[in-house]
Amino acid sequence: MSNVILLVSCPDKKGITSAITTFVYENNGNIIHADQHIDEQSNTFFMRIEWSLEGFGIERDEIKNSFADVASRFEMDWTLNFTDKKYRVALFVSQHLHCLYDLLYRYRAGQFNCSIPMIISNHSAAKGAADEFGIKFYEVPITKENKKDQEQKEIDILEEEKIDLIVLARYHQILTPEIVDKYENRIINIHHSFLPAFIGKSPYAQAYRKGVKIIGATSHYVTEHLDEGPIIEQDTVRISHRDVLEDLVRKGEDLEKVVLNRAIRWHLERKILKFNNKTVIFD
Repeated sequence: MSNVILLVSCPDKKGITSAITTFVYENNGNIIHADQHIDEQSNTFFMRIEWSLEGFGIERDEIKNSFADVASRFEMDWTLNFTDKKYRVALFVSQHLHCLYDLLYRYRAGQFNCSIPMIISNHSAAKGAADEFGIKFYEVPITKENKKDQEQKEIDILEEEKIDLIVLARYHQILTPEIVDKYENRIINIHHSFLPAFIGKSPYAQAYRKGVKIIGATSHYVTEHLDEGPIIEQDTVRISHRDVLEDLVRKGEDLEKVVLNRAIRWHLERKILKFNNKTVIFD
């Protein structure tokens, strides 16, 4: 049996929680989970509430219309989702395959409530992984001269496959505004947390020369401003003077896999609300 997930943000005022829970109760709903947060600086209320459809008094297709009055009363920005709707996810990758393999193994193990029908790459390196996991592989080479046409080809593929979420699993291309706007808040990226301190090529080598003591990884939503989108998750690990460059690369790649995994799971579980250029992550 499916559950309903309601995500809400609105100006904070008395009665919001009561109105939402009363709506669920009066329609014979059983609340499975509820979490809320108030941003006092902006006076904004956030809530994620999940309830079971079993025995619920409103037909699934009518819940959105029925809740609209409550939403209008409190000027809510809100979305309604169902746990049995699996997002269709596209993985974009270039030649570093550690995040790709990690995601595919987790997917095969049933850790993600989604389908992954396709991989897109600007190189051929990931074709073996796609074949191994029985996933369609599209190689779309990109140069400065053909970038616009090739990205349009990618958009056509994404539309044909009815993709809901794009994951950049170490995809070394800057997306143009056309695709970023089309999939707003639906593109997740992973990168090392050296930015902006270590910009450009070989960030681990730059960090090694600087003798850093902590390295990290950051996952965020993609916006038109490079690497400045709302951050979803971050993590760090200590570095010792005994670590050589290869150790930094290994530790950094391990972090990238873990951080990207968390960000994707939270998105699939509808636990993220974007607010300005930040995110609220519900328990």
